[in-house]
Amino acid sequence: MAKLILFADEKRIREIPLSKERVTIGRRPHNDIVIEHPAISGEHAVIVTHLEDSFLEDLNSTNGTQVNGQPIKRHYLQDNDLIELAQYRIQYLSGSEGEATAQNQDLGRVLVLNGVKAGHETILVKAITTIGMAGQQVAAILRMDGGYSIATVDESALVVINGQPVGTQPQPLLDGDIIELQGTRLRFLAPGA
Repeated sequence: MAKLILFADEKRIREIPLSKERVTIGRRPHNDIVIEHPAISGEHAVIVTHLEDSFLEDLNSTNGTQVNGQPIKRHYLQDNDLIELAQYRIQYLSGSEGEATAQNQDLGRVLVLNGVKAGHETILVKAITTIGMAGQQVAAILRMDGGYSIATVDESALVVINGQPVGTQPQPLLDGDIIELQGTRLRFLAPGA
């Protein structure tokens, strides 16, 4: 199970297991992680976890949220990422024992249709697979019980499915759907296809 370690001025304060789907961070007492500091908004950020993957989202806080020194609006958390809020640091530890195994599973895939990686196929092993250029998480493909969905991670990026823009809410993927982002075209191949 993933967990967070909260530090204040480099001193370890506490450890928080990510045992809930949504963990809120903010100054108000109803948050899961309460940080009483004037630079922290009442509802500052939220971490949403699905299976073994987590996203951090800034909730339009006054002073913003940073991960590894970079300001973010929405960020796919990776092992040892450092979330920075005022003088507080929150270390994310994935707790995974490696990638989810694909043995005896029928998984979806994405096939690159153009560019230098044309013909390259990625098997969607993880619960959340981010796609985009290196250093830029543009979209995420989510593997759920009922199949696969896609959502935009970076609100400023344009992700299109079969000619229609994709928003931040997950949209179901069907076999053969064409995904376009940053000039790259991908085809989604459903399990068994």
